[in-house]
Amino acid sequence: MRALISVSDKTGIVEFATKLASKGVEILSTGGTARTLREAGLTVKDVSEATGFPEMLDGRVKTLHPKIHGGLLAVRGNPEHMKTIQEHGIGLIDLVVVNLYPFEATVARDGVTEDEAIENIDIGGPSMIRSAAKNFKSVAVVVDPRDYETVWSEISANGETTLETRKRLARTAFTRTYQYDEAIEHYLRTQLGEPELLDLHYEKVMSMRYGENPHQKAVFFRNPENHDPNITNAHMLHGKQLSFNNIVDGDSALELVKEFERPAAAIIKHNNPCGVATAETIEEALEAAFNVDSMSAFGGVLALNQTVTRGVAAFISEKKWFLEIIIAPAFDTDALEQLSKKKDLRLLETGVLERDLHSRDIKKVAGGILVQTKDTYIVSEGDLKVVTKKTPTAEEIRAMLFANIVVKHVHSNAVVFAKTIQGKSGVIEVATGIGAGQMSRVDSVFIGATKGGAAIPGSVMASDAFFPFSDGVEAAAKYGVTAIIQPGGSIRDDEVFKRADELGLSMVTSGYRFFRH
Repeated sequence: MRALISVSDKTGIVEFATKLASKGVEILSTGGTARTLREAGLTVKDVSEATGFPEMLDGRVKTLHPKIHGGLLAVRGNPEHMKTIQEHGIGLIDLVVVNLYPFEATVARDGVTEDEAIENIDIGGPSMIRSAAKNFKSVAVVVDPRDYETVWSEISANGETTLETRKRLARTAFTRTYQYDEAIEHYLRTQLGEPELLDLHYEKVMSMRYGENPHQKAVFFRNPENHDPNITNAHMLHGKQLSFNNIVDGDSALELVKEFERPAAAIIKHNNPCGVATAETIEEALEAAFNVDSMSAFGGVLALNQTVTRGVAAFISEKKWFLEIIIAPAFDTDALEQLSKKKDLRLLETGVLERDLHSRDIKKVAGGILVQTKDTYIVSEGDLKVVTKKTPTAEEIRAMLFANIVVKHVHSNAVVFAKTIQGKSGVIEVATGIGAGQMSRVDSVFIGATKGGAAIPGSVMASDAFFPFSDGVEAAAKYGVTAIIQPGGSIRDDEVFKRADELGLSMVTSGYRFFRH
């Protein structure tokens, strides 16, 4: 067996090459890699010795030679190929270990020059990788040090790698070369002042039974680079296959409870929350969230940011509550056993939750997409500006900050009514009414207050955007709201603030709008 080793990232290469040499593998190498291996005491044959040509043009040309690529590309089972190889004295190469010049790292440095960037465009490396990958039936190509152990294990056990492994390594190799070319293309576009090109690469998870409606076909894809605790990476413990709408609702529910440090429960129905609460225990948070709108909670999706306990399972069973999904960081053994008796209930485990602060939000339009940073801002008490004569109480401020988190996850025009109440274990923060998706903010106030009913008096209200007129404030006051949080910014702010004073309300502005279309 012959191996050609030429790497920029030398992580683990001496150990790997030493193991190969112990099995009698002949090693070809170039430049700095050859020097590193020799300094470790290994016998290495220079590529220039194999080709009969020296490295030239400042190292730009060293492996671009028929004696290298012929040794990689020759089909072992093709008599004509093997005859040609023999006639020209070309040695076969069975293993290629190559990683590329650090182009991405180079252009990421501050002050890098164009000449530096261009010199770090690898030519020979991608050529060898592609030649070896094309001939994966006979040649193994390794571009990632994380694959060294797998390759060595197979060679040490069988004298060669398996065809399945070589095929997987070839796929990895082609992935690496297109990523490399994409980085170069992006750099040159930037240098030329041309529009940025966004390539999104997602791998298929599964075909779905149907899309949003039974007559639509659908497929679920995931970002292979994303390993965050989310709906896509959740582990299904029980239940039937997720539907298109299940995934959309499950994502909304989970991303909402991630916003809270206290135990939190959120119930989503048709991609809007119909119940949200936080408490000192997850059981109290769940009960409070359910009671916000128990009718709408039927057939919904439940997310918790704490482990599902036996008490949680018992509450769901006691209420004879039909749910599509329960998604949480973990499930107690007793809870899992009890909930698994419900044949169609999907139980999804995410592991420890963390807020995702760096991902992009992508929305599709016909013929294009819109990309924005994810809305991760959480309004704090320090952001608030009191704009009325009446100052909100500490309890009202706490309820307003809670409601303001929830309103981020409600479709515009959105309002959320909320209050703090005393539970068995401490204070519960709970939504008392939610108004979503209306063309008029006044209509959202009406719907949220109507749904909340007797729970609304004494509540605070959060609005996702400013009030263009005072009518929304007047409606809130009519239903017994005592304090309002809104971003401000309307040309009629003074009129709205004055009306709040006249109605005896306290009002604060945050300076942050939270539209969700």
